Amino acid sequence: MNWSWRLGKIAGIDVYVHFTFLLLLGWVALSHYTSSGSIAAAAKGLAFILTLFGIVVLHELGHALAARRFGIGTRDITLLPIGGVARLEKMPEKPTQELVVALAGPAVNIVLALLLFLWLQLGRGLQPTAEAVQVGGRFLDQLLWVNVSLALFNLLPAFPMDGGRVLRALLAMRLDYARATQIAASIGQAIAMVFGFIGLFSNPFLVFVAFFVWLGAAQEASLVQIRSAISGIPVAQAMITDFRTLAPDDSLSVAASHVLAGFQQDFPVLEGERLVGILTRSRLITGLAEKGEAARVGELVQAGCGTVSPDELLEAVFPRLQESPHQALIVIDHDKPIGLLTAENLGEFLMIREAVQQAELAHRPLS
Repeated sequence: MNWSWRLGKIAGIDVYVHFTFLLLLGWVALSHYTSSGSIAAAAKGLAFILTLFGIVVLHELGHALAARRFGIGTRDITLLPIGGVARLEKMPEKPTQELVVALAGPAVNIVLALLLFLWLQLGRGLQPTAEAVQVGGRFLDQLLWVNVSLALFNLLPAFPMDGGRVLRALLAMRLDYARATQIAASIGQAIAMVFGFIGLFSNPFLVFVAFFVWLGAAQEASLVQIRSAISGIPVAQAMITDFRTLAPDDSLSVAASHVLAGFQQDFPVLEGERLVGILTRSRLITGLAEKGEAARVGELVQAGCGTVSPDELLEAVFPRLQESPHQALIVIDHDKPIGLLTAENLGEFLMIREAVQQAELAHRPLS
């Protein structure tokens, strides 16, 4: 994720912190200091927030380790002011597996809450809830209720919370996956509207949560619809086959003329028959502005471009296309580029495919 810094690895998974998390730390320290005038109070507030996000990491690790049981890796975990995000390489294919993975995070919070409850009961006893949740409440008591709150909040049946995935998994046991996702997303957006309405009259933070939930539900529904539409289709059917390549010694004016002459925006760069990298339109424009038309393509080529096979399925390739910094993949067959797959042409392929399917349905004779 952009604007994130790597903290280290836990269980072989990279953990990142987003820069906005630092803004949260600064706000917490300042608010505790201004309310009490004490540096010690500010330090206690920071310690509580850091512990809270340590719990969030454990929550996300619960998802990651449960997914690992089903052979699904986790790319990374990123800490945000609103919580954490564990990016799985793919979603579990079976509803029962998604159910286990979704419940694993809240289960971590429930176990931590039970352990804290037993520890406090064996020690000095549990502080009354009203006192524990206030600023200045006992540290361990606050952590107990934080874990309870995280478990309950995440189990709300709304994407992108875990409860939304639990609901989808349960629905998918009886319905088509795309239909189950659509129902779960609609329920999530309804909950978001309720949160937003209540937040307008009580707590502005609920408006922020409502916005987050609404976008998360819409995005999940959109992604599943796309995956459903491209299911079972090989890359060869959607790739661009009429494309041009460049050589490292070509001038930028040659690349610019190709852009003006046709629709292509990204160009594989070949040295003989060996793929060197890719020249994207953004790099071309930057190069023209900084170096002029006489500059060579080799000065601006970006190595490490993604490649795919024409036989790979679009549903497997789609996540790699989304994460590609170039939004383009080069299709390779027997070490030779034979096509391009871009986010733009994939969108056009889906629009044309949907239009054809609608025409076929419209002209299908009634039985």
